[in-house]
Amino acid sequence: MNPYYKYQTLKHTFITRAAKMLSDLREAVSGTEQDFTTGKLGRAVFLLSIPMALEMLMESVFAIVDIFFVSKLGPEAIATVGLTESIITIVYALAVGLSTATSSLISRRIGEKNLEGASTAAFQAILTGILISLFIAVPGVIFAKKLLLLMGASAVIVQEMWGFAAIMIGSNTVIMLLFIINAIFRSAGDAAVSMRVLWMANLINIVLDPLLIFGWGPLPAFGVQGAAMATATGRGLAVLYQVYLMFRGKKRVQLHLRHIRIEWPVMSSLLKLALGGVSQHIIATSSWIILIRIISVFGSIVVAGYTIAIRVVNFALLPSWGLSNAASTLVGQNLGARQPQRAERSVWITGWINILFLGSIGMILLVFSDSFIRFFIQDPAVIAAGSVSLRIISIGFIAYGFGMVLVNALNGAGDTFSPMLINIVCYWILEIPLAWLLAVHAGLNESGVFIAIVIAETMMTLSAFWIFRKGKWKLKQV
Repeated sequence: MNPYYKYQTLKHTFITRAAKMLSDLREAVSGTEQDFTTGKLGRAVFLLSIPMALEMLMESVFAIVDIFFVSKLGPEAIATVGLTESIITIVYALAVGLSTATSSLISRRIGEKNLEGASTAAFQAILTGILISLFIAVPGVIFAKKLLLLMGASAVIVQEMWGFAAIMIGSNTVIMLLFIINAIFRSAGDAAVSMRVLWMANLINIVLDPLLIFGWGPLPAFGVQGAAMATATGRGLAVLYQVYLMFRGKKRVQLHLRHIRIEWPVMSSLLKLALGGVSQHIIATSSWIILIRIISVFGSIVVAGYTIAIRVVNFALLPSWGLSNAASTLVGQNLGARQPQRAERSVWITGWINILFLGSIGMILLVFSDSFIRFFIQDPAVIAAGSVSLRIISIGFIAYGFGMVLVNALNGAGDTFSPMLINIVCYWILEIPLAWLLAVHAGLNESGVFIAIVIAETMMTLSAFWIFRKGKWKLKQV
């Protein structure tokens, strides 16, 4: 072929593909009517994963901005956030577990083209979340100080900064509903809606954070409690917007007055799925609580460094969770449409993308760990502690990138029991004892805890891979 014509052909191909990608990107962000049980699977992964990754990216930006402002108040304030989050992870575990069950039911009904069944399941999930959150809020506010004391908080934190914990735990209903309703939109294929809702919540929080923490004009400075007030306000307004969209919007799942009732068979199915989903997350997060309790033995400086490092880690992991959520939706919808092979191929595609993404991020964190910690605080001791944890934990990113996709795929299929067993073995039986042995008995101090985290996450990935390859999840009925 003439070199000129070859060049023109390549140029035309490049322009055509670039234009198609930009078109798909606009569709993914603005919202799509794509049926994810038909068409090119690569495009389906793209249309779902982009808004889901952007949704989680904003959540990670929120985490970074939040700790950025709080860090200006000193190590005790940072430790307050870290210790409170170690407690409220139980709330997140319940919210994520219920969201997992919700996603499995909604995506399966959508794949079956049963929109009425999807709407019925949606309201039962919302009702369940509200009831559970109320049982957490009241005792959480009353015993906030005692909970912080139990977690090893200093006297300053317990006496002066307990309001942060009280507000965060007391407003857990908005956390629960934000997770559940976004899972409804996401698993129905309306991922762009979930993205916009979370962006709204976190943008409001980012604006309110400095105003309420440091004070501005007539607003007093609430200190670290102001961060909790900003979070509750932003997420609360986002939930109101979600409810509006559910009743007044024109999305795949819509609620009407006829859906506002208890459907015991549907709620029973939801609770059975949620039991495995909630259990696996409670196992993982309770393990994290015990780990931070072990770390607290080495002082508030180490806890503060670890808290900042975990925020940076979450910044990297949350977009990857968005990618793995895409796999969950595709698995559920395609199993509902009785296309198990298409469901499996979607997992492999998403898994390899996540490995490349998270592996690259892990290398960056490994090399520039000091710079990331220094962005938040200038205390040399906190920087040193945070850098060590960031370097060690980032080593396991490649394995974990694949593992989170496999686990979410199993959950999307309705097999919430297998990931629960994986978590029991990897986190309770392996991670906690190993962390204690390495940190205390082997004399590695906090580094021993971080090494145990990497080993446990790698074992989680290997276990999930073995179960996924067996293929029993393809036969799961929900």
